[in-house]
Amino acid sequence: PLPLPDALWSLPPDRSVHWSAYSCKSFRCLVDRKRSPSFDDCKDCFDILDGSRERRRWVVPSDNPLDFSIDEVLQAADPVGSVRIGLDIGGGSGTFAVRMRERNVTIVSTTMNLNGPFSSFMAARGVVPLYLSVSQRLPFFDNTLDLVHSMHVLSNWIPTTLLHFILFDIYRVLRPGGLFWLDHFFFVEPQTGEYVPVIDRVGFEKLRWEVGRKLDRGPELQEMYISALLQKPLNNSW
Repeated sequence: PLPLPDALWSLPPDRSVHWSAYSCKSFRCLVDRKRSPSFDDCKDCFDILDGSRERRRWVVPSDNPLDFSIDEVLQAADPVGSVRIGLDIGGGSGTFAVRMRERNVTIVSTTMNLNGPFSSFMAARGVVPLYLSVSQRLPFFDNTLDLVHSMHVLSNWIPTTLLHFILFDIYRVLRPGGLFWLDHFFFVEPQTGEYVPVIDRVGFEKLRWEVGRKLDRGPELQEMYISALLQKPLNNSW
């Protein structure tokens, strides 16, 4: 691996990965995969070079109210500076953890190697991958984490019973006053009455709650996103 800080935003050497399990056999192939019509998980997240979408994520200001920035979320902590350790569920290539590391916050990221060496890529960048599926209990003690973040992974593909379990487990591991950043939860408009009550029942306080349409495939599909910043109440611990 490359030394820090160069490793944070550089493609690792190809020799750092065993490629036999993946359709791509190099990191350059993974970067170029975003132009392919085939479906792959997190198609563009291996492109961490200058000018890429991944490079801009969470740090470049956006007019879209669904797009919270890392700095906005950290400023919402009370007191400011109290977010020190956390978890990213479905961390992709580790960019969220890298951006947090740049702000002196330690993030562990869950990932699955779905046709790509996500764990190895994260580790090569100098952040910690955790090989864990959404159906597993989080391996943290109660009331310990300052922040839990999830982008896209928690969405309507998860049955409501399992989603309820996941959300309560997130609530369990957060300390009182800890933050849960639900980033672009995907669903379709008729499911609003199905998923919003599941989130509400957990017991979080809403610091921010934004609902917006996902229009890239057309309004007739009624696709929606929720982005929310939720807080575990200060008077509630397990």
